[in-house]
Amino acid sequence: MAVMNIREAILRTLHDEMERDGDILVLGEDVVGGNGTAGGPEAIGGIWGTTGGLWEKFGPNRVIDTPISESAIIGAAAGAALAGKRPVAELMFADFVGVSLDQLWNQMAKFRYMFGGKTRCPAVVRMVYGAGMQTAAQHSQSVYALLTAMPGLKVVLPTTPADAKGLLTEALRGDDPVMFFEHKALYGVKGEVPDGDYRIPFGQARMVREGGDVTVVACGRMVNFAEKAADKLVADGIGVDLIDLRTTSPLDEDAILDSVEQTGRLVVVDESPPRCSLAADIAALVATRAFTSLKAPPEMITGPHAPIPFSRVLERAWLPSPQTIEGAIRRTLAFR
Repeated sequence: MAVMNIREAILRTLHDEMERDGDILVLGEDVVGGNGTAGGPEAIGGIWGTTGGLWEKFGPNRVIDTPISESAIIGAAAGAALAGKRPVAELMFADFVGVSLDQLWNQMAKFRYMFGGKTRCPAVVRMVYGAGMQTAAQHSQSVYALLTAMPGLKVVLPTTPADAKGLLTEALRGDDPVMFFEHKALYGVKGEVPDGDYRIPFGQARMVREGGDVTVVACGRMVNFAEKAADKLVADGIGVDLIDLRTTSPLDEDAILDSVEQTGRLVVVDESPPRCSLAADIAALVATRAFTSLKAPPEMITGPHAPIPFSRVLERAWLPSPQTIEGAIRRTLAFR
């Protein structure tokens, strides 16, 4: 297996899948050039470097720089999908998905249902999200809960290079719209990536580690933070079942409930504000379906219900941290 970072895994997967399937096309702001460059060998492939070399290899009909208009990008992807193509639309920042909510929520998500299953919408919307890099209130949000709440959309959040490849391959070969979230602070994370044809079915969470004292559920960058907290707790003999959701729609409810039934304790870590959040949804799931197994109230670790600050110090205070996760785990264990 090759070792690469998440950015490289995404780029490699796009290359491989576009070579395999001539109907896949990529469109978005600066997906050809980026940073002032035009197409050609010097093109870096957007500000995140995740589409480099695609224009040179596949040409202008399959790699399309668009105007700065999220509604146009997603609308074009919806139409292309209905016409038989497999578009990959890139939103430079997930924060601006609101500009294209009609195209996503009222169109893409409902095509299959409203046309009685006679059509499909195999579109993948890649969007960059998350705090921790001082990109301030309008470029740092985690909006996956918003899209998870929309029936008809699949929502995916890889946290490792292997998952980036497996989940993106699954998305590109499916027949439904997929919202593919890439955390900007995880692009440089390295790991082994399986060779050849590798797919991860949606709705199958990853058990990062097994313990027996508490269930910790997380997604995205918060999985790494939770793992750091779990590493520290090992010294005190505290074992953590750490679950990486991978996808929030579909949600692997069985993995969560099976773990809580064994541990009796739940901590949910969510990089978003608390109201109507993924953390609230999972805590409610456990409270209603595994109540008799609980030995302590569920803990929810989220950001505050406030915009994300630009200041490095304030941004760190806004974000959940390994320390706050550790504290929540210890609180649940105080109930005997």
